[in-house]
Parts: sequence; structure tokens; C-alpha cells
Amino acid sequence: MAASRRYGTQPVRRARVQYTNTYIDGNVVRHIQEVPQRRPRQEQRNRTSIKTRRNREKALHITMPYVLFLTAAAIATVFLCVNYLKLQAAGTTYRNEIASLESDLSTARMANDNAYEDAMSSVNMEEIKNIAVNELGMEYASEGQVVFYSSQDGDYIRQYAEIPEE
Repeated sequence: MAASRRYGTQPVRRARVQYTNTYIDGNVVRHIQEVPQRRPRQEQRNRTSIKTRRNREKALHITMPYVLFLTAAAIATVFLCVNYLKLQAAGTTYRNEIASLESDLSTARMANDNAYEDAMSSVNMEEIKNIAVNELGMEYASEGQVVFYSSQDGDYIRQYAEIPEE
């Protein structure tokens, strides 16, 4: 029977070969590369839990004085922001009030100028001069009666004492 197997008269039964962990000696033999196994989801969960654990450890290092400092800093920041917004609102209010007052001033100046023009147009200066000289007995000033003063303000002079006679 051994001879018949050698020459192939009878069919040869082949056994199944498992290639998962086989190793064959030789330099021309192909080496089977094992497929890397997938990591189970638990290892990935362990990674996240390691990160979470580190974060928890960091959170445990926060002491009460540090929390109080952060709270005080947050309160101070909120206080400064609120005051800044109040100042901004006050500035806007003042700007609007100034614009309103400037408008009122402009209106008052125009009314004043119109009243002045009406007063000047209604008065005849020659008639006033005739009444002052003829009816009231006023005279023109002579050269010695006129005294000139220099004013630093330029608008008007206040007289606090009698003018000296020379």
C-alpha cells in the first residue's frame, strides 16, 4: 500500500493545516505575518478613564484658598465690567445732554440776534441824539473829560471807586 501511495494510484487524503502559529525553517520560505489583533473597547475606555483619572487628580489639587482667590477674581471682574458699562451709559447720557444744551443755546442765540436786529432797526440814532442834546441839555465831552482805561478782559470795565479828577 505504501507503494501505491507513492505512485499516486489512490487518492491522497490531506489533513487540514492551521497556519495561525506555524513556523517553517529556511531562508526562502515565506513567513506568515500575523494580523494585529484589535484592541478591545475596554482598553479604549481605560484610556479615557486614565485621562479622567488625571483630571480628577488635578481637580483634587485645587485648595480652598485657590477657590477663594478665583471667586474673588471673578467677583472683581464682574464688578469692574458692571462699572464700566455704567460709565459708558453715563457718558452717552452726558453726550446727549450736551447736544441738547448746544441746540438750546443755538436757538437762544438766534432769538437774541433777531431781537437785537429788531431793536436796532426800530431805533433812529439821529432822533435820539436830537432829543439828548436839545431837550435834555446834554453836551459832547471835551478833550480833558475823556479818560481811557485799558481792560485785560476786553469785555467791560467795573468801576469800584470814583474816577479821579485831574
